[in-house]
Amino acid sequence: MSKREHWDLTDMIIGCFYKVYNTLGYGFLEQVYERALLHELTKIGLDVKRQHPLTVFYDSIEVGDYFADLIVNDTVIVELKTADEVHRNHEAQLVSYLKATGKRTGLLLLFGKQAIVRRIYNNPYNPNNP
Repeated sequence: MSKREHWDLTDMIIGCFYKVYNTLGYGFLEQVYERALLHELTKIGLDVKRQHPLTVFYDSIEVGDYFADLIVNDTVIVELKTADEVHRNHEAQLVSYLKATGKRTGLLLLFGKQAIVRRIYNNPYNPNNP
């Protein structure tokens, strides 16, 4: 998978993120930013699912349920955080969501003292290409 896969779509999402960040600034709860970003993304014609349920399976049994903040065009998982810095567990959470859904592209968007963006890619194991 190319690191540029879904680049145009992620650029659109990032543009909306900065518009929300520059308008609202720092200090609100995550759900405020989530609703504002949802509004901006739908305004430009993107299909967005908010708090979309994800089910995790292990050995064909359900072992957990999570909720992705946003899924855009059924392609990119967007995880929002309100913190002062990106932590490894933020990135690990998004990677887990990508694995659970089989999706390949995610965005970690941090509404902190500084706006921070991380593109995260899931390259699923392919037994035919070790």
